[in-house]
Amino acid sequence: MKHMVDLVADLGEGFGAYTMGDDEALLDVLTSANIACGFHAGDPRIMDATVRHCVRRGVAVGAHPSFPDLVGFGRRAMDLTPDEVRTDTLYQIGALRAFATAHHTRVRHIAPHGRLGNLVATRPDYAGAVADAVESLDRSLVVLAQDGALADAVRARGLRVGIVGIADRAYRDDGTLVPRSEPGAVIHDPGEIAERTVRMVTEGVVRTVGGRDLPVECDTVLLHGDTPGAITLAHRIRRELLAAGVRIAPLADVLDAKTGDAKTGYAKTGDAKTGDAKTGVGA
Repeated sequence: MKHMVDLVADLGEGFGAYTMGDDEALLDVLTSANIACGFHAGDPRIMDATVRHCVRRGVAVGAHPSFPDLVGFGRRAMDLTPDEVRTDTLYQIGALRAFATAHHTRVRHIAPHGRLGNLVATRPDYAGAVADAVESLDRSLVVLAQDGALADAVRARGLRVGIVGIADRAYRDDGTLVPRSEPGAVIHDPGEIAERTVRMVTEGVVRTVGGRDLPVECDTVLLHGDTPGAITLAHRIRRELLAAGVRIAPLADVLDAKTGDAKTGYAKTGDAKTGDAKTGVGA
C-alpha cells in the first residue's frame, strides 16, 4: 500500500488581543486542525474564526481540550479527578461543536493538549476519562494519541484512534516524549525534523535520544506553528513527504486505508481536501 499520512497542527491558540502563530499560512499545508477550546487558549471569537477558516480551506476540524490552565498554556500538571477530566473534556468538545454546527461542519476528532496530552499516555485513569467522554458524546470521533494508555482505552471501547507522530519533539526509548523542561526536548534543525518525519511515515521508526530506532505508527504528523520558521518548515515537511512518494490525505482516508474500511471518509463530505490536489505546495 502506498504510504499515506494526515498533516495536523494546533490552531486558534491566541486569546483576546493576543495571537500565536500564523494560522492562515499554516492552513495551506494541513488536512486537519486541532482547535483550542478555551481552557488553555482560544476564546469564542477565535474559535469562530478558526472554524470558519478551516471550512473555507477544506481542513477537518478537531477539538484540542486541555487542563483548565489558561495562565500556563495547559502545560502544567493539575491534580484533577478522572471525573473532572471527563467533564472538562465534554465541556470543551461541546463548545467547539457549537461553532462547527454554525459553520455547517462537524468536529471530526479530538486531540488532548499539553500536559493532559502527556498524562493520558501514561495514566489509565485519565485516559479512561477522555475515552469515556468521547464514547458518551460521539462514537464517530477519532481520538488522536501516541501509543500508550489513551490509545489502549480508545481501542478497548471500539473507538477509532489515530496515532500521532510529532516531528519536532525528542522521543525517549520507551516511546514517551522528552519533557519540555529538559534540554533537547524540542528539535530545531529543519533538515533533521524533515528527515525524522519521512522516516516515521515511510519506515515506521524514529530515532530516540538514546540512539535507538523506535518502532512507531504514524497516521498523522503534528506540525507546530508557533516556533521561528514554522511555516517554512511545515512546507518543507510536506514537500519532502511528497517527494518520498507519500500521499497527504485526510485522517479518515488514512485510517480507512489501514483497515480496509469502506466507511465514508472526509474527502467525500465536501469539507476537507486531499493532498494529491496540493502537490505544488511549498515547491
